[in-house]
Amino acid sequence: MKGTYILLMFLNLDKSIRIGKLGDMQFRNGWYVYIGSALNSLEGRIKRHLRSEKKHYWHIDFFLDHAKIKNVFFKEGTVKEECNVAHSFLESFDMVPNFGCSDCSCKSHLYVGEKISFESIIENLQFEEFLQ
Repeated sequence: MKGTYILLMFLNLDKSIRIGKLGDMQFRNGWYVYIGSALNSLEGRIKRHLRSEKKHYWHIDFFLDHAKIKNVFFKEGTVKEECNVAHSFLESFDMVPNFGCSDCSCKSHLYVGEKISFESIIENLQFEEFLQ
């Protein structure tokens, strides 16, 4: 299975987190969404994010040392759609600049905001809930 995924996460404290080459970044407590894609194995990528023990490769790996994934959503597809999906959150939520987008021209793939508002956009984008 190939496609795009959204991680819905909660960070319970304001924190300074070292995010790879981005360095130390300040994060406020609250709800976050991260948008990614996997054109080889969507299920494998999601399961990797859900594991606590893993090599730190992507920006999100560093963030997940501190935040808890509360839900995962996905949409199957053979085209990389993560940038289009990320833009859907850009106007309504605060972004974390340069996070998760080192391989594209997006401003961010990580957003902070209200859970119910995130879920509304995710539903409108017709993503399905990933059940383990």
